[in-house]
Amino acid sequence: MKVVILCGGSGSRLRGETEFRPKPMVEVGGRPLLWHIMKLYAHHGFEEFVLCLGYRGEQIRQYFLDYEAMTRDVTVTLGHVPRVTLHGDDVESWTVTLADTGVSAMTGARVKRVERYVDDATFMLTYGDGVADLDLGALLAFHRRHGRIGTVTGVRPASRFGELLTTGTEVIEFSEKPTTSQGGYINGGFFVFERAFFDYLTDDDGCVLEREPLERLAKDGQLAMYPHDGYWQCMDTPRDLQALTEAWERPAPPWKVWRDGR
Repeated sequence: MKVVILCGGSGSRLRGETEFRPKPMVEVGGRPLLWHIMKLYAHHGFEEFVLCLGYRGEQIRQYFLDYEAMTRDVTVTLGHVPRVTLHGDDVESWTVTLADTGVSAMTGARVKRVERYVDDATFMLTYGDGVADLDLGALLAFHRRHGRIGTVTGVRPASRFGELLTTGTEVIEFSEKPTTSQGGYINGGFFVFERAFFDYLTDDDGCVLEREPLERLAKDGQLAMYPHDGYWQCMDTPRDLQALTEAWERPAPPWKVWRDGR
């Protein structure tokens, strides 16, 4: 099953980090956040990726072209017939399709432009800037049970401000990082779709996945939500990046479900 990852945005709210690199290549713990996302999917058995490239996409392309040489011991034989010998076991067993979907395309257009690389009846889709301790196998099973075209993962992110529970002027409870109110789920990405969803998308640069396509899918009764009340964190702002970095430095980072090295 293919996993489509949106990697083309410019990350304007993270400009200090993204001025010279695409947002999915911003590092957390010495690795691009994109790597973390792909490790999560691979742990659950999903190892075929289609990356929708855009802003500074050549850096993502080069990262994967050089991936094995940069992550394994290597012997370089120089001379008239140069040769590179890689040592040790394969680091990953991923298949990665790097698709240029344009610099100015919106999210829906990017997905539409990789349709030719998605040859299965069902595919997964996510953003290149968020992680979660999500059971992707359970997500897929939920999608197959309800029989609709699409599934979106609903999450309850922590508020950016402390929440006060009061009686008059007396503070009864203080919560520095409360989650949204009961039932207040937001789009956390981590979608599952049937191929029929491509019919809801257009190739026009202005096609925004989260607007007309998903709104129409919901109106048609073809979109279900998989609730996830565990860890979820996106990387929109410097504060988000700091939160991810601090979480990764814990003895057990919330989304690190794989067992191999950091």
